[in-house]
Amino acid sequence: MFSMKSLRELFVLALPMVVSQGALAAMVFIDRYFMSRIDAVHIAAALGGGVSYFVVVALFTGLVAYGNAMVAQHYGAGELRQCAKVTTQGFLLALASQPFLLPAALLMSGLFALMGHAPEQVELERQYFFVLVSGALFNLLKVALASHFAGIGKTRVVMIADLAAVLLNVPLTYALVFGEFGAPALGIRGAALGTVISMAFAVVVLLLCYFNPVHRARFYVMASFRLDAQILRRFFRLGLPSGLETFIGAATFNFFLLLYQSYGVAEGAAMAIVFNWDMLSFVPMVGLNIAIMSLIGRAVGSGDLGEAKRIISSAFILGMSYSGVFGLIFIAFRYPLVGVFEPPEGDFAEILSLGAQMMIGLASYVMADAAILIASGVLRGAGDTRWLMRASISVHILMLLVQVLIIEVLLWPPLVSWWCFVLTLLSLALLYNWRVFSGGWRNKERLAAVMGR
Repeated sequence: MFSMKSLRELFVLALPMVVSQGALAAMVFIDRYFMSRIDAVHIAAALGGGVSYFVVVALFTGLVAYGNAMVAQHYGAGELRQCAKVTTQGFLLALASQPFLLPAALLMSGLFALMGHAPEQVELERQYFFVLVSGALFNLLKVALASHFAGIGKTRVVMIADLAAVLLNVPLTYALVFGEFGAPALGIRGAALGTVISMAFAVVVLLLCYFNPVHRARFYVMASFRLDAQILRRFFRLGLPSGLETFIGAATFNFFLLLYQSYGVAEGAAMAIVFNWDMLSFVPMVGLNIAIMSLIGRAVGSGDLGEAKRIISSAFILGMSYSGVFGLIFIAFRYPLVGVFEPPEGDFAEILSLGAQMMIGLASYVMADAAILIASGVLRGAGDTRWLMRASISVHILMLLVQVLIIEVLLWPPLVSWWCFVLTLLSLALLYNWRVFSGGWRNKERLAAVMGR
């Protein structure tokens, strides 16, 4: 069921989030580009340390981010007072996560050496990783605020905050990495510190908008600052499965990445370059995922499942068109795209050859990524997070077991491992979309339970 009205509404809501997520992707892309100006070890370390950081915060990020769907559900039901209450509970969850992050970070940092990485890479990975962990609270507070504005359809606010953060991040990171403009030359630590400071700046921008007098009065913000046990229970009942799904997906992906980097520095650098381009296509699509979650949440809150079907059709038109263009670009320009990251010194031929072959795999799964993000946005918005958690964990753990067999036991070459990863994403896309189109998530009793009715 297709509707131009739904397509326009989704496009208007999603475009600022696509720009916002694209800005964040550009921030990471630029960090890694600066690392490539030093050497291949630095760019491999930035990938390993960055993904490991995401694993540490993934559970709490997924939990707090579910505030988007909850705010949207209350907004669709006309319960404006509840929207700010949800956001306050998100703040509390972000604060409560802090005592758990340091022990998790210490455990995670030990994996770099266990995976057989070169000692110089391990040291760089740890430096980058621990600076990012030190700023995790800013990340989680930003997630809570961004989820609020996405849930009420004010995605431009999030876009403005993220663009402001990127405009600060680029010169700041350049200065901190290379010691320009009077700043100390901190290398890879400077890249991470620039990210933390920029994230804190985005939080300040979002807070200014959140406490704007008009917004504050409309959503009863000042009356929301108290513990709400009922909303917290919904966070844990619906958001915790989403957080666990995010965590297990990130953890298994990180283990795969660290295993793959054990092939050698050249293989690790090639993967870092390919995933850098992957990020520029994938992360903006997360903006579409957020918009879908918001609109489906509103449709569930208002009881309009016909509108939910129209949103799904519109999402596939936008998502597949966007990702299809990137797939063609990755195939046609794979050698020049990998060559962008050639360091000033050292032999780049092995990295270029492997990276270009891996770009073919990337082009093969970009549309699968889009299908996964569309389907997961629908299912999260409808509160079908337990099914999503079970499916995601099953596929990701199976993928990791197969990768251990390929890399550690059978000692097969890197491209075999890579194509196994590609096949995993294609399988996940088919599974998620089977759930969406089979219609199990539309059961009226289940949807009523999602709203706590």
